[in-house]
Amino acid sequence: MNNKNFFNFITLLIIDILSFLILFYLSLWIRNHIQSQNIPPFNVISLKDFIFVIVIILFLLISEKIYIFRYDFWQETNKIIKSIFLAYLLTLTILALMKSNQEYSRLFITIYFLLAIITIPIIKRYTKKLLYSFSFLQKNVLLIGDDTQKNRFQKEFTDNFYLGQRYTTRDDYDFVIIISKGMCTDHLEELIHKYIDKSDGLYIIPYVSDINFAHSTILEYSNIQSNSFYIENRLLIKRNIFIKNMFDKLFVLSILPIFLFIHIIISILIKIDSKGKIFFKQPRLGKNNRNFLCYKYRTMYENSDNLLEIYLKNHPEEIEYYETYHKYKNDPRITKIGNILRATSLDEMPQILNILRDEMSLVGPRPYMLEESEKLGDSKQFILKVKPGITGLWQVSGRNNLSFKERNTLEVWYIKNWFFWDDFIILIKTIKVVLMKIGAK
Repeated sequence: MNNKNFFNFITLLIIDILSFLILFYLSLWIRNHIQSQNIPPFNVISLKDFIFVIVIILFLLISEKIYIFRYDFWQETNKIIKSIFLAYLLTLTILALMKSNQEYSRLFITIYFLLAIITIPIIKRYTKKLLYSFSFLQKNVLLIGDDTQKNRFQKEFTDNFYLGQRYTTRDDYDFVIIISKGMCTDHLEELIHKYIDKSDGLYIIPYVSDINFAHSTILEYSNIQSNSFYIENRLLIKRNIFIKNMFDKLFVLSILPIFLFIHIIISILIKIDSKGKIFFKQPRLGKNNRNFLCYKYRTMYENSDNLLEIYLKNHPEEIEYYETYHKYKNDPRITKIGNILRATSLDEMPQILNILRDEMSLVGPRPYMLEESEKLGDSKQFILKVKPGITGLWQVSGRNNLSFKERNTLEVWYIKNWFFWDDFIILIKTIKVVLMKIGAK
């Protein structure tokens, strides 16, 4: 381990230890202020009696190699949550086996682990933002491969501070990334032999770009020194479909009171702004090519077709723009309140009803219009195998700045590589996109 890696390891470990110690005292304070006749009296414990819990958490975090590898924020957060949750189960099991569970407040322990799950990823994010702002802690990466692919990684290093990496063309690199797309096998093997002993490590980007190997299972064949990747379409497995559907329903039911309150306000504003109905219902392509009525708030004037016809006569360039992006730059049909609803994506809120009717999901491909069926091309066989979503990968990857084809590519990738954690990430990023109005007018 070189000086850069050692300093990074020690710094992150010390900050985590301090964080877990602070969380201990914060949890004590919260538990002491919870008074209820239904909760047993709290037997205050000392730090020395709790230190084994922190050791368990740190051991699990170290086993996930989060102090060695520079993971992306979301991948690392996933590992942190899994480690802390496993530590929670191990702690309760140890206390039960030692018959000490009566001496330790289960409520206190639960508060501690909940706070850890919420705060540790946030602390790590800001810690790394500060640490990797210093150039001497950033890792220099030598990229080998196609120029187009290299440019993508260079942009990732620039935009993603959490990695703490930067591109270099000099010999002072810390590790090498070989982008194997377009390479012949012999050339790839030559590069591996050349660079495997010249740096901290060697990373190889698979030439298959539409499969996320992070979620695959690697099988070894020891007798022939080979291995294989087991890949499955998780979004077509019955148990995953059930889990996804249950999460959708429970989430919608939990926010239903908030939805009803916002719905009343929006309904009044729509009626004040223009004449017409509150809801707009349109047939859309659904799972297994079954059409359904997609609900939205009305954002257009009732005589919208006439307004559009006049507008296109005066602005013929909008026709070509629509053919590429399937929307107009300046749509004259949209009302004043409609512009606000679209910019904040609140116009799609009634699709909660489609979720309750089992026609849509929270996350999935966009609900395509019937006339777009033929334009989907080869992606149709994937997109129409799952329920469309209120939000999806394309909404958090550029939204209105993406062409129709680019949206399809992202949605097919999502379907092929679905993982429940990815839905959580997309939902969090959707909130950010809506608040910042990224790609929306």
